[in-house]
Amino acid sequence: MYLHNTKKLISIVVLLNIFQFAHGQSKLDSIQHLKEVVVTVRSYKEVIPAQKLTGEDLKALNSFSVADAIRYFSGIQVKDYGGIGGLKTVNIRSMGTHHVGVFYDGIQLGNAQNGQIDLGKFSLDNMEDISLYNGQKSDIFQPAKDFGSSGSVYLHTRTPQFSKNKNYNLKTTLKTGSFDLINPSVLYEHKIGNDLKASFNVEMMNTSGKYKYRYKRVYPGLKEVMYDTTAVRKNGDVFSFRSEAGLYGTIPDGLWKVKLYYYDSNRGLPGAIVNNVWKNSQRQWDRSFFVQGSFQKSVTNKYEIQANAKFAYDFMRFLNPDTTTMRIDNSFHQREWYGSLANKYAITPNWDISLSTDVQYNSLSSDMPGFFFPQRTTSLIALASAVEMGNFKIQGSILATFVNEDLRIGNYNPDSPYQDTVVAAPDKQELTPAFFISYKPFRNKDLNFRAFYKKIFRMPTFNDLYYTNIGFSALKPEFTHQFDVGFQYSRSFKNGFIKYVQMQADAYYNEVTDKIVAEPAKSSLYRWTMTNIGSVEIWGIDASLSAAFQLLYDIGMNLKLAYTYQKAQDFTRKDNPVLQEMSYGGQINYIPWHSGSVIASMTHKSWQLNYSFIYVGERYENSVNIQEFYQQPWYTHDMAIIKNFKMNNINMRIAGEINNLFGQDYEVVLNYPMPKRNYRILLTIEL
Repeated sequence: MYLHNTKKLISIVVLLNIFQFAHGQSKLDSIQHLKEVVVTVRSYKEVIPAQKLTGEDLKALNSFSVADAIRYFSGIQVKDYGGIGGLKTVNIRSMGTHHVGVFYDGIQLGNAQNGQIDLGKFSLDNMEDISLYNGQKSDIFQPAKDFGSSGSVYLHTRTPQFSKNKNYNLKTTLKTGSFDLINPSVLYEHKIGNDLKASFNVEMMNTSGKYKYRYKRVYPGLKEVMYDTTAVRKNGDVFSFRSEAGLYGTIPDGLWKVKLYYYDSNRGLPGAIVNNVWKNSQRQWDRSFFVQGSFQKSVTNKYEIQANAKFAYDFMRFLNPDTTTMRIDNSFHQREWYGSLANKYAITPNWDISLSTDVQYNSLSSDMPGFFFPQRTTSLIALASAVEMGNFKIQGSILATFVNEDLRIGNYNPDSPYQDTVVAAPDKQELTPAFFISYKPFRNKDLNFRAFYKKIFRMPTFNDLYYTNIGFSALKPEFTHQFDVGFQYSRSFKNGFIKYVQMQADAYYNEVTDKIVAEPAKSSLYRWTMTNIGSVEIWGIDASLSAAFQLLYDIGMNLKLAYTYQKAQDFTRKDNPVLQEMSYGGQINYIPWHSGSVIASMTHKSWQLNYSFIYVGERYENSVNIQEFYQQPWYTHDMAIIKNFKMNNINMRIAGEINNLFGQDYEVVLNYPMPKRNYRILLTIEL
């Protein structure tokens, strides 16, 4: 019992250090800050540590949204469809966007319609840290949903913290710069009592999205220029408004929180530059609202419970006013109800078990002709265990998933030949295991070896199953099998200019089976069908290095390096023998063989200089790896200079940023040109 309580006390002290670091309350210098981050992210019984960017790390990046920031993790690919207003989705280790779980303050963000979370919608203004886990988070005390993804991104917003004799915090930020950007935000935190705190955050962003770009195309194989011109990107304007409110409470041996979130945007979709078309008139309106709550309590010294609940509503309207192609004006409404209860019991001080049960209900409706209204009820049960045995840490879990599909009549379309053939997808039951192990060979050396295996799947989306002229309700889930081995080593130095160093590397093999791909129906090229014929194999290496230095004249420096190698091959069988020969074994679309990033930050008293670099190597836009689909490497350099100062006890921060310093012309996705050199100025005032 004494050992258990001692470890519990140590965990509380560690958590207090994290909060101090995240909110600038610590009196340690920046080098010690970095050391705190590395030590504290490895919580009790953690087997596979996360890649993590804290609040201080995020300030060192010229990043505008969550999507911009997570590009600096190893093993990540972000698809960016052009500028501030473009869709931004994340892919972990080439398994596909649909296999990534995105969690906001501990509860997963959902999109049953198409399965993709647009990370460009989420601001960094109120973000405390971003964590990336391969496999799953190394914490068995969590909802069953947390066990259900191949990889997970956790977004944690700021939790109110107050200095002594202070009961409020006020932070205002104004960003302006290229693309006619105006981006103000206000954060207010209030201490209602010793056990109750509140926060309110509002942010508005308006931009024309206009920027110059170079469009150059060459005839494949002939090296003759088809187009070489400079144009202005149009229809990339965005107006968005975000508001959040939170209540944070503590009770004896427990805590709870409630969060309300609202997002509203009106944006142009700049579209692809194809067939000499330089402007797109499509527009999209989004409204997202959710309210969620969490409760956690230690019932006894051995038994803890955790409850989560959420309601979410999402509205999307898409307009294509171009009557020369096909005028489209459709609206979609999504609703989600979610509840979870997790239980953890300590059998011994070194052995825990947990049981989690979740229930989630999703529905989708639309004014689209011939659209059926699907409904899905998902029940999940996760049984997990974690044990420490000497130098070994072991975790295992098994997840049972039960899915029930239902259809309502919706919008009957008598002109559609497929109206009467649509049926609800069959019910599905799946059992998926995961196993994690780490080994620390030396007691006084911070060296760890780890390995894991995980089998998991993703359900077909509503679009895959029921979308007019595309969906196929008999689809099976798309499975992934993940194998990983790696190590992590860290060391602190008392003397010399190197103060801290951490390095880690992983080699992995992933296999995606029953991959869902679109195939034209044999009866009609107009009607495409989603089928389970895809197969992908991924071999890869992730490596990263973090270091802290103390240079001359009170100059400190932090450095983070990340590198990824991936061989992601498409082994999908094709009916066409020529296409089969050309594509079989080819690198899948938009996955580079080599990619990496650098983050460097230098501090001197109240000044800070930040530099970041991203490199994405050569890749192909199609698994047919021929010259016609070749995409050249791209890279960007970003820099920022920051000054912190005080005026009448008011903390102020001003920053100047230069993004894409050398003005490189590049495309993350073919025909979606990215901005050249651009600028931002930031002013922050804190009371």
